[in-house]
Amino acid sequence: MAVLISPAMKISVIIPVKPGGEVAALEGLRSLASGSPQYEVIVAEGRRPSRQRNRAAAEAGGEILYFLDDDSIVVPDALLRLERHMGDPAVAVAGGPSLTPADNTPFQRGVACALASLFGGGAIRNRYRRHGVLRDTDDRELILCNMAFRRDVYLAAGGLDERLYPNEENELVDRLLAEGRRLVHDPDMYVTRGQRPNLRAFVRQMFTYGRGRAEQTLLSRSLDAKALIPSLFVCYLISIPLFPRWWYLLPAALYALLALASTAAAALGESFAIAWRLPLVYTLLHCCYGAGFITGLFTPRYKRGGCGVGEVLLRRVKEMEGGW
Repeated sequence: MAVLISPAMKISVIIPVKPGGEVAALEGLRSLASGSPQYEVIVAEGRRPSRQRNRAAAEAGGEILYFLDDDSIVVPDALLRLERHMGDPAVAVAGGPSLTPADNTPFQRGVACALASLFGGGAIRNRYRRHGVLRDTDDRELILCNMAFRRDVYLAAGGLDERLYPNEENELVDRLLAEGRRLVHDPDMYVTRGQRPNLRAFVRQMFTYGRGRAEQTLLSRSLDAKALIPSLFVCYLISIPLFPRWWYLLPAALYALLALASTAAAALGESFAIAWRLPLVYTLLHCCYGAGFITGLFTPRYKRGGCGVGEVLLRRVKEMEGGW
């Protein structure tokens, strides 16, 4: 009887970066465990990450596309885990969380704590914490800085919608789920990457996340009701001067109590330097996201030609066969 031997899996690691930007992610790839599957590394330079990823995917030589951000540091067995997950032909997408390095500043670690909490991150908190076991999942637990697709599935679906950034992976995942594709989340296949370094950058990040979610909502014509909650809260806060009644302040008081309770719970496992920052981080996280969502609904960038233009430069910093 003939024995069928499956060919070794080949993986294309794709990293978008701004022109001339540093690619810190290469350091983690150089420390991969022995026995890892064959892989190549394609750095895609440009100013529109969704477009950069699509161009690199079209030129990739691997049957698996593993997307990292330029600062995503993988664990040594990342490709071994990915090979094991993708060994199941039913699995179309695999990913893991993005964790914050211990050497980040107290502010950055406060942001990480907020995102990983039920009050702060809500349904998406598992993107930012190592929790549970390997499981089937959806876009709530997957994040594009640490996410892999079967190349044939990715290309057949048309790749990422280049009108979107961020939330381009959420839109693609929704389409794949509608096709009945299987997605898995492995909490041990994590990357480490720093949070935004200061308050201004964090505010911009949360506003951009909210705007991206609104633009995804418009393009997909599908609304997740939970995404409206921060926007409704922002509208409520703005309306408070119009209704100077004690009872109208009750939702704000409830929010403050929940923020303090979540802070107290976090303080049991975190230092005071991190915990005291959480009430402000929670408030900015929700309000900036909500403001971004409102902005995206009424002035989506793709209708204003805001999808980004320019060339994409691809360079292979590691070939499939051979060394660095």
